[in-house]
Amino acid sequence: MAHDPSSPIVVENPWERLNAFTDARIGLGRAGVSLPTSKLLAFQLAHAQAQDAVHCPLDVEALSSELTQALNLAEAPLHLHSHAQDRAMYLQRPDYGRRLNDDSREHLQQAAGSQQRFDLAVVVVDGLSALAVQQNSAPFLSTLYQTLDSDATDWQLAPLTIVEQGRVAIGDEIGALLNADAVLVMIGERPGLSSPDSLGLYLTWAPEPGLRDDRRNCISNVRPAGLQVEEAARRFFLLLKEARQLKLSGVKLKDRSEDDVLEGDSASDAPSSTRNFLVAD
Repeated sequence: MAHDPSSPIVVENPWERLNAFTDARIGLGRAGVSLPTSKLLAFQLAHAQAQDAVHCPLDVEALSSELTQALNLAEAPLHLHSHAQDRAMYLQRPDYGRRLNDDSREHLQQAAGSQQRFDLAVVVVDGLSALAVQQNSAPFLSTLYQTLDSDATDWQLAPLTIVEQGRVAIGDEIGALLNADAVLVMIGERPGLSSPDSLGLYLTWAPEPGLRDDRRNCISNVRPAGLQVEEAARRFFLLLKEARQLKLSGVKLKDRSEDDVLEGDSASDAPSSTRNFLVAD
């Protein structure tokens, strides 16, 4: 059938206006029985960006220099490596990414030295998106460190560490070796087709090797187009204070950062509307 010159080649979808409120691919329209060329090319670009995020290596030297300057550190962050020797092994053996290799473990034990206890160990891990770590670590940590400095509590921070080929659970071993009461793992999240630069934050109280994921609290999608670093730092700080007060984290620790008022000095003093029903009285 010949094409009618008076009819549009691309049939618009009235739902397209919803794209102003979400990155989800909705209301793309159609050209014949397929997508419009521009939408197809945009999808292919997003897919390529997600693949690049997974395979692109972390520039540890550049990140270390940026963090040292941004946080005004006396010493550069410690450079550590998981048991996964390269990216291929990291992707094929997730268990290798959860533990330090022998050299890194020895290096960290020497750095811990005096066996001083710390309130928090911060661990920066490449994860599945080095891009997310490279772009968002310094802005987030700058905001978090300012929040900790302005708090009435004197927070003792362990030496900052940067880990290559690591997964979330590697923070448990690092926190234990550094004698930290809590550990924050900042890690590049699995890239989506609209979020190759998403940073995840994982808080674990009393870290030790072998913990299950139900012992962690997660704040996700930290990036310019997602959760802003100021809000992410605020939420994490409130979680950290609650974890320190209750001596726990994970499913038993409720994220109350969006509550209008945080009241009470203990779980038993908190209003029933904000108390975590999973925590025993």
